[in-house]
Amino acid sequence: MINWFRHWFSAAAAEPDHLVTGKWGEKLAEQYLKKKGLKILGRRVRVGPKAEIDLIAREGRDTLVFIEVKTRASTLMGRPASAVHRRKRNRLTQAGNRYLNSLHPKPVYVRYDIVEVVGHPGMTTEPDIQHIESAFTSERR
Repeated sequence: MINWFRHWFSAAAAEPDHLVTGKWGEKLAEQYLKKKGLKILGRRVRVGPKAEIDLIAREGRDTLVFIEVKTRASTLMGRPASAVHRRKRNRLTQAGNRYLNSLHPKPVYVRYDIVEVVGHPGMTTEPDIQHIESAFTSERR
């Protein structure tokens, strides 16, 4: 009976695979961007009840970069960036605008990037990481 409780509680505490893979991808994306010279200002930044920005970075002195990280185990269902559809872009730009409203002074330039990570934790080969700069622009209605 005790073993059953241990198993149940350890299984309940474990995160689903897609969340583990997503966090793994975000960590790799952050390391990749740092190597490219971006300074990471925030991770998983909440700017509202349903609004979160995966990474916020600064490039140089004048550019603020909002980064959406998309991780997939493979490209069988397409590239990860294809999952950043119009509704997601709208949510990201609204979150970015909300974040920008809290800044004084405002940055000179703002950019929305996507980092694609193809792979999964525990894989034996290097994951494929692609940084898509200026992947989309702020979409205002």
